[in-house]
Amino acid sequence: MRKLMLLLAAALLVFGGLTGCEKEKPAEKTATAESAAKQDSAPAATEEAPAEKEFKIGFVYVSPVGDAGWSYAHDQARMELEKRPGVTTSFVESVPEGADAERVILNMARKGYDMIFTTSYGYMDPTLKVAGQYPDITFMHCAGYKTAPNMSAYFGRVYQARYLTGMVAGRMTKSNVLGYVAAFPIPEVIRGINAFALGVRSVNPDAQVRVVWTKTWYDPATEKEAAKSLLDVGADVIAQHQDSPGPQEAAQERGVYSVGYNSDMSTFAPKAHLTSAVWNWQIFYDHVVDSVRDGSWQSGQYWWGLEHGIVDIAPFGDMVPQDVRDEVLAKKADIASGKVAVFTGPVKDQSGKIRIAEGEKAGDAALLGMDWFVEGVVGTTE
Repeated sequence: MRKLMLLLAAALLVFGGLTGCEKEKPAEKTATAESAAKQDSAPAATEEAPAEKEFKIGFVYVSPVGDAGWSYAHDQARMELEKRPGVTTSFVESVPEGADAERVILNMARKGYDMIFTTSYGYMDPTLKVAGQYPDITFMHCAGYKTAPNMSAYFGRVYQARYLTGMVAGRMTKSNVLGYVAAFPIPEVIRGINAFALGVRSVNPDAQVRVVWTKTWYDPATEKEAAKSLLDVGADVIAQHQDSPGPQEAAQERGVYSVGYNSDMSTFAPKAHLTSAVWNWQIFYDHVVDSVRDGSWQSGQYWWGLEHGIVDIAPFGDMVPQDVRDEVLAKKADIASGKVAVFTGPVKDQSGKIRIAEGEKAGDAALLGMDWFVEGVVGTTE
């Protein structure tokens, strides 16, 4: 009887241990199927040819990867990295900016990741704090400006693509009122609105761009309602700095045009969508991962543009005339070659004051700290 009781006790301990391990599963999501396929096909390690150390990369996203916008664009690049030999990636989505972000980043660092990408402006200080605690991990923070010996800031000159989409919108508007659904009044967003407005007014000086702030990155219902408020005051083209396609859908429902952001949003509003300002993060992520793995990586601020292909515009909608396409593509080539800079003076602010003198090109410091609207924008920077 005693022997039977001991056997039962041992069985319960084993079962309890297994369920305890199940509760300790990490929060981040990994590309398990692809990773497993790699492991199945990889040759067994031998004394003569030891297996290459796995290179682990983590991503932190502010919105769901299915948002069709910002996080979706980053995750497309992550999935391409996952295909590389010896590379494993994972991600945590919908992480609020602030204390939650620090917790998630710290959790990844404790698990021994080689690189961690944090992909929202509000992750800047949490990333910097964790980077200071883990000097052997390479941290890449998107959309910010702070750096450390093991942390770089990176972004893309998406304002160049914004200018081009503004040209399309300026040619296509009939009411000369364009709406812009914007997230937060930070330099990144203000700069994009200004570039869009400069593009609009380069081809249509009578047009104005009306701005509504949502104070959200991803809230489809709020963003769609903001677009409707702009449509109610006569906008016949809706642009956006938001992660969801809600503004695109609102435009199509009203029978007007739209300009998307982050990815090609034409599937959500095929009758409205003129083009989008889009990201191709894979180009940059391949470069930076290679540099970390070969030891050539250096901390700094990376800000690539059309010349590298990290930013671009989506294919034009069928409604965009050929002469408009030709005009925009010619300007794209000029910007990519460096012949034309978007923020070249004279550029006035809303009050008519010259902010960028004639012939002068705004430097990166001025662009990164931009907190004023150009002439032709209706709205406040707060």
